[in-house]
Amino acid sequence: MSIKKKIILSFFISFSIIATLAIAAYLDFRETRNEFKYLELAESIRGKTLQLRRHEKNFFLYGDSKEIDFIHRYIGEIEALIKDAKPYTRNDNLDRLDVKLKEFSLEFVKITSMASKFHKELASLKPKEPSYLFLIPIIKATFLEHPMQNAQLLKRFFRISRKDGYITFLKRLGNDIKDLRKSGEKIIGISKELDRGARERVQNIINVTKVAVLVFLPLSFLIGFISLFYISHNIVNRLKKLMLTIEKSGAGFFSPMPFPSGHDEVSTLIRTYNNMAEALQVREELLRKKEEELMQSKKLASIGTLASGVAHELNNPLNNIHISAQILAKEMGEDCTGIIEETVDDILSQTFRVKKIVANLLDFARSKEPDFQEVNIVNIIQKRYTQAQKITGFKDIAFLLESPPEVFLQADQVQLERVFVNLFTNAADAMAGKGELHVKVFPEKDKVKIEVSDSGNGIPPEIKDKIFDPFFTTKDRGTGLGLSIVYNIIKNHGGSVSVESTVGAGTTFRIFLPRYK
Repeated sequence: MSIKKKIILSFFISFSIIATLAIAAYLDFRETRNEFKYLELAESIRGKTLQLRRHEKNFFLYGDSKEIDFIHRYIGEIEALIKDAKPYTRNDNLDRLDVKLKEFSLEFVKITSMASKFHKELASLKPKEPSYLFLIPIIKATFLEHPMQNAQLLKRFFRISRKDGYITFLKRLGNDIKDLRKSGEKIIGISKELDRGARERVQNIINVTKVAVLVFLPLSFLIGFISLFYISHNIVNRLKKLMLTIEKSGAGFFSPMPFPSGHDEVSTLIRTYNNMAEALQVREELLRKKEEELMQSKKLASIGTLASGVAHELNNPLNNIHISAQILAKEMGEDCTGIIEETVDDILSQTFRVKKIVANLLDFARSKEPDFQEVNIVNIIQKRYTQAQKITGFKDIAFLLESPPEVFLQADQVQLERVFVNLFTNAADAMAGKGELHVKVFPEKDKVKIEVSDSGNGIPPEIKDKIFDPFFTTKDRGTGLGLSIVYNIIKNHGGSVSVESTVGAGTTFRIFLPRYK
């Protein structure tokens, strides 16, 4: 996932958390507002019921008709409050209160009707004695508060023709008043329960809100911090490692970083750096080889200049010595002793050997440009080995050639013949005249690979890098120019030569030549 997508995802997560908290806070606010509204209604209901009971008591205590209006007004207000409170809750107490309030209203209407009727009938009552007339106002004022006591007064001090009806009426009135007061008490109890329940609900919402704030706010902050820390830590750490690696690259240490598993911009940058480091390492290796080749070329050029001067200085005296020795050999008669003949022959052979060394020096110094022609490399190899077999040192060497019948390329035939003569001669010397010489030719589309392997003693690792140097040799005889000449010829052909060797197992020279110029 890219850094851009990670940032967008982190922003989306944070925004989602904030949006969720905002929605939750809004819903909680609405719920809290509803609960406070319900609490307000519950408190109003409770207050109205208390006022209702107060006016009820005043009515029964004083018998004031104004209290009847107050009672009916409060009953209407309480019913309106119950209706307003129902949308905010599904509390059964509201229904119970509504039922009890209706019962209370019906009972109160019934009592007031009975009280009005009884109040009118009191005017027709006559006491047993005129002196008891003062009891009538007392009965009118107290029969609602103490109906049974007033029933006893009627029995004792008044002439009641329908005595049983008044007494029964007052008893029934007393029972109805008791029922009304019980209904009033139940209304008060239900209103208290409503108020207490509303307060508990508000307190619960407050507690839940506190918990939500104390839990979700730190949790959202923690989630946001973890997301931010993960993204920044992951990116910054990898960038720091990349910076350190790039600094090392500036010092020449092209060490690749561990291959990243992600697909963000930093991972892409690391993969790009790894590719660049690999390419720089290859280029550094190529530059090192080119530098080695340049040093080798400079070395060969300086040695070639020296060799050319020395060869020219030696060539003329050598020719004179060789010609003089030839003349001396012709002038010797049969009377010459054996020692003189051997000496003259030795002079001739040694001068011939020195002339060959001088010729090699001149060939090395001149470094003649190749005369490119189409040649069959397989034919050159076979021809050179056939000529080499005539030499005594090749008689016990098994020759094996793996190659197609014909492999053509653009090259200088004479120079390639010198390459294989030198390689075959070195192989024969390494095997001390006994062993196996194995030549493989691998033709490819644009180049030809040739391997020349022997089963000799191999080249020690400590001198392996010196074998192409001019005049370097481990033999008792020889100039040490053979492999240098091979190196120069292959280089002038635009190819390369390398060596692999194992002490005691043999040596393989690997040559690469371009097929076409």
